[in-house]
Amino acid sequence: MPYTPCTPGTPRPTGLAARRGPLLAGQRVQLTDEKGKMNTITLVPGEVFHSHQGYLSHDELIGGPDGVVVTNSLGHQYRVLRPLLNDFVLSMPRGATVVYPKDSGQILQQADIYPGARVLEAGAGSGGLTMSLLQAVGDQGQVHSYERREDFADIARGNIETYFAGPHPGWHLHLGDVQTQALADHEPGSFDRVVLDMLAPWECVEMVRELLVPGGVWLTYVATATQLSRTAEAIRESGSFTATRASETMMRDWHVEGLAVRPEHRMIGHTGFLLVTRRMADHQESLQLRKRDKSEKFSDDDIELWTPSDEARWVPEEHGQREAKPKRARKEARAATRYAQHAATAQRTTQVTTQQHSGELGENNTQPPGSTA
Repeated sequence: MPYTPCTPGTPRPTGLAARRGPLLAGQRVQLTDEKGKMNTITLVPGEVFHSHQGYLSHDELIGGPDGVVVTNSLGHQYRVLRPLLNDFVLSMPRGATVVYPKDSGQILQQADIYPGARVLEAGAGSGGLTMSLLQAVGDQGQVHSYERREDFADIARGNIETYFAGPHPGWHLHLGDVQTQALADHEPGSFDRVVLDMLAPWECVEMVRELLVPGGVWLTYVATATQLSRTAEAIRESGSFTATRASETMMRDWHVEGLAVRPEHRMIGHTGFLLVTRRMADHQESLQLRKRDKSEKFSDDDIELWTPSDEARWVPEEHGQREAKPKRARKEARAATRYAQHAATAQRTTQVTTQQHSGELGENNTQPPGSTA
């Protein structure tokens, strides 16, 4: 069924063709077998999905509907579904560790990402969080993503163009250090929201204060308690922000089958902390809340142990983060680019089909001269 907007003349939302209609060559699909094992593949004409249980031709899926059960050469069945965004993020090529879907949802809510918002993001990583931001701001919003590593930027670009079946009109990818380049690229007060996922966000306090509008939201995603503490103290000392709060999200699935209703044995525990704060207007100081002072006094040695002043200590390895090797990142970038090319092919096929459908409707609605409806 062709796209019919509620308001005539409204353009088709970016990525809609990849989420609706028959399965097309170039699109990603999930194959789940009878034991629940899932494989994500890209549909290519003439290709075959092989496993120890037999093979399944891609041509049997191309042109067919979403949400079907198919049988392979040895009689084993597979459920066929388009991947949701959270499934896509966990199966796509990656260089940097992705922000888990449970955190992405909290980021959108706590940072109040809305349609048309102007968002500054750093770093782009593999593009997982960027996709959620782009879906939230829509075609009329803007997401400016900064990434220092070119190989990571290539992975993010390939993944995003695969998911949206082409470039997103609201996405702007910048290669460089957000602390210096963002100030050179944008005027003061250019952004409604700032979302940082980086090793040392406390170094960006002045940059965020300059670029964020009064009342705007700054959300920081960090992995460790030491990063959380140092960033929160830097925000407090700046005096330009208010309503600061920190949280983390833990998610546990449940097994629900008949009377066997219980928590699953495994869960997604700690992945990161969210630190949210809002910018005060210029020349305004944050309101000091009245409360009893229960804080203990710490010595300089205590503070140095907790948040070392030696910048050499603030490296990913010190915080349990493993940087992707350049060779592996280049391999993932090639895979992401290849998937994006397949998605672009599927998008062109959809456009041709839509144009043909529109032409047929025009011919059917043509009235002979002199006739009445």
